[in-house]
Amino acid sequence: MKQGQETGNHVRRVAEYSQFLALKYGLQSDEIELLKLASPLHDIGKVAIPDSILNKPGKLTNEEFDIIKTHTEIGYQMLKHSNTKLMETAAIIAYTHHEKYDGTGYPRGLKEQEIPLYGRITTVSDVFDALSSERVYKKPWEIKDIIDYFKCEKGKHFDPILVEIVLNNVNEFLRIKEKFKD
Repeated sequence: MKQGQETGNHVRRVAEYSQFLALKYGLQSDEIELLKLASPLHDIGKVAIPDSILNKPGKLTNEEFDIIKTHTEIGYQMLKHSNTKLMETAAIIAYTHHEKYDGTGYPRGLKEQEIPLYGRITTVSDVFDALSSERVYKKPWEIKDIIDYFKCEKGKHFDPILVEIVLNNVNEFLRIKEKFKD
């Protein structure tokens, strides 16, 4: 499976998961819709990453991973100049969806509430989908392993409130996954 083959349904699922998380988090309907429309652009910066790295079936070298990590800054730079709320939001999401709740993420090492909520939501959506989907470099994880991972990473990689929403609504995530399967 090449990167492009997974992208269409991946971004659709990320949008659906993000919409669901935002609803359960208690955001207003206009914010939920904005997040649903903006979250699919989270990886837009990958257009500048060589296919040889994106489609590599094995483990990335440290140098290759450093190149992959630049997609957050590239995406932000691509989107930040717009005056529309949608593109401004997409820029923030592109920039912050690899930050981790404990401050060990990238590109800026933001932590907890320093990470915009839309970025924290998209992180959870993106990782859930990545773990549950086949990639050129891995098979999909079993749902029990994904649940264990989210429990373990609560307060580390992920916002604890968002983890609780996932854990309390696993069936809804699986329904979305099935509806928009590859």
